[in-house]
Amino acid sequence: MSVDQQDDAPLRERIQENPGPALKWFAGALLLFSFEAGAVINFLTGLVGAPVDLPTLLTRDLIANNGYQTPGGAWKETFLNLAPAYAWAIRVVLVYAYAFIWMLWLWRGYLVFREHYRYADWTPRDDMVDRLRGHRWGQFGAVIVFGFIVLALFAPALGPTTVERTISNPYSHHIEYYNDQGQLENITVGSANLGSRSQGTPDRNVGPMQYDDFGRFHPFGTLPTGKDMFTFMAAGARVSLFIGLISIGVSGLIAVAFALLTAYYKGLVDLAVVIVGDSIMSLPRLLFVMLLSVVLGETWIADIYSGGFVLALIFAGTGWPFLWRSVRGPAMQVSEQEWIDAAKSFGQRPRVTMQKHMAPYILGYLLVYASMTLGGIIVAVAGLSFLGLGINPPTPEWGRAVNIGQSYVTTSSWHISFIPGVMIVLVVTAFNALGDGIRDAIDPQSEGGESDGAEVAASGGGA
Repeated sequence: MSVDQQDDAPLRERIQENPGPALKWFAGALLLFSFEAGAVINFLTGLVGAPVDLPTLLTRDLIANNGYQTPGGAWKETFLNLAPAYAWAIRVVLVYAYAFIWMLWLWRGYLVFREHYRYADWTPRDDMVDRLRGHRWGQFGAVIVFGFIVLALFAPALGPTTVERTISNPYSHHIEYYNDQGQLENITVGSANLGSRSQGTPDRNVGPMQYDDFGRFHPFGTLPTGKDMFTFMAAGARVSLFIGLISIGVSGLIAVAFALLTAYYKGLVDLAVVIVGDSIMSLPRLLFVMLLSVVLGETWIADIYSGGFVLALIFAGTGWPFLWRSVRGPAMQVSEQEWIDAAKSFGQRPRVTMQKHMAPYILGYLLVYASMTLGGIIVAVAGLSFLGLGINPPTPEWGRAVNIGQSYVTTSSWHISFIPGVMIVLVVTAFNALGDGIRDAIDPQSEGGESDGAEVAASGGGA
């Protein structure tokens, strides 16, 4: 095969020419996936209302932290009979180690592609990756975002208990403990929660890194209802990530499609999209989102993922003009390049021109503004939950925890509002930092500056 033919060959044909490196990498990825394949199947079947319970490697059944302490101080029914705090910590370390190995293996896949299957020995993307690897602020954001995503993806394994046991259906589950008379008793989780409530006084408070009277370990303490707060926060992270990714994905597709169309055709097409986009942007977005949340709250679509799906669609429908404005300029710039005129003169179809020659140029900018907008969506979702809108109770959400604990800020139960508030600020800052790093990697001349589009994105598109 000649060099020109090789350059034009799709990736599939290049892999067929030299399948060895790709097969080795895929075998390693398949092995890593097999450890947690059951968790993926459990989550997907749970979304359609027919959950199954397949075993996985990193589960609380294998590394159990729910047990009871004998009068002599020994722990029973925990992993290696360790204290629940240590058993839980071991599971957390293993989960994050597993996720970190996945990240290393994905990086290895990029190196395999670059070494064996890429057209050229060097591309501008290599310089962008190198600049991002040296961007300390962006690396800080990447580390926090990584921790947040792992917390959301592995929420059932990371929590010291489960949402089903402590939040959704606590009176259908039981725990054992030794009472003051040294007798082993059986009590429902719901009843135990009533004795583990954090309500602002020293005798009614289970703070961070403490055990309750029933031998249960609470890394973040408990809520005023006695429910475990870490489990609440981990499940809430999954809800926030789901809403953010769905809304960013849908609004990003709309924004890219309109940016390519307006840049390629200009004229009336551009004018029509400008009018529609500006009309949506002129609305007070937060009030509009609140209105739609109430109006659509009684429809069948609001039952999907406890209202998370309809909320994601609302954010996507009201947020795409902000992303479109951010990528419209780069799309207009690339549409004026000579190779676009050459493609038109040779009779190349508009869809092919936009897909092959225009879209790759603006995807980097979309990634920058999408990462910043995602932080704004998390804040907006938390704000709606704080106001009692959006996610349907009792589904966990960070903003609801802030609302629940606001009357305990100056008491012994300060952790109820403080911890979720700090996590919201930290995660939103991390997404903005990651966006800054990606922006500076794409365009080194912008380092230290901030464009108007980035400011809009960082604020969640006005939300």
